[in-house]
Amino acid sequence: MTILIDQPQFGTEVEGKRVLNNEKELEGDEGFRMPNANSFGHNFRDYEVESERQEGVEIFYRTNHINQTYDFVKKMREEYRKLDRVEMSIWECCELLNNVVDESDPDLDEPQIEHLLQTAEAIRKDYPDEDWLHLTALIHDLGKVLLLPSFGELPQWAVVGDTYPVGCAFDESIVHNKYFKENPDYKNPAYNTKYGVYSERCGLDKVMMSWGHDDYMYLVAKENKSTLPSAGLFVIRYHSFYALHRSGAYKHLMNEEDKENLKWLQIFKYSRSPLSIRSQYF
Repeated sequence: MTILIDQPQFGTEVEGKRVLNNEKELEGDEGFRMPNANSFGHNFRDYEVESERQEGVEIFYRTNHINQTYDFVKKMREEYRKLDRVEMSIWECCELLNNVVDESDPDLDEPQIEHLLQTAEAIRKDYPDEDWLHLTALIHDLGKVLLLPSFGELPQWAVVGDTYPVGCAFDESIVHNKYFKENPDYKNPAYNTKYGVYSERCGLDKVMMSWGHDDYMYLVAKENKSTLPSAGLFVIRYHSFYALHRSGAYKHLMNEEDKENLKWLQIFKYSRSPLSIRSQYF
């Protein structure tokens, strides 16, 4: 399916909306302030506090960090970029997520279709003229269909969770980073330096990211020749890349286009609308 969308003008101001630089700026003009607690009564994305889901989340990340190697990602990208499994409409794909719950997330325990609709509506309310961003919000997590049988029924650790580059050193800001010591790439001199197989300012499009729904949906859009602007594709591929947009890691690999697109990703991640209470940390 092809959707024609005009390219937006990039800059620090977007239709009068200022790009947010940190979480302290999440207080809205009408006094709305981001809640301090998630659905389980704890801080958002707090991976240390004990909760009913925390043990399972940590087990998830241990498995993820051990198995997400450069060779694994290369193999998965080669296999899934063929796009030879299913053909369907966007809404049909959305409906498939009715039975999908993200086991990596410490904040939510709800079907993913609710998250898609909440996110798209929050973005639409805050940025009514950026229709490409509304669409991006609606489809950004559709890659989670990889959990379903018709798409390969991949394990959760190969579909969801925070993403990060492979082929270079794992940054300490990545959640549960201690488990990378069990990853074969951790001691491989080809992959364990600051730049690894990459070069300074090479551009994130040249960087292999841990495999999951983000990169899969990015490949689906690219291979189908989507007319979403580069910022939309950037949001889809890097919305789970918290080491970058929350901690500022890996900026040495970014080129100028990445820097401009990062502003849109920050808008997407930290929308100020009350409707995004349960979406802004995805």
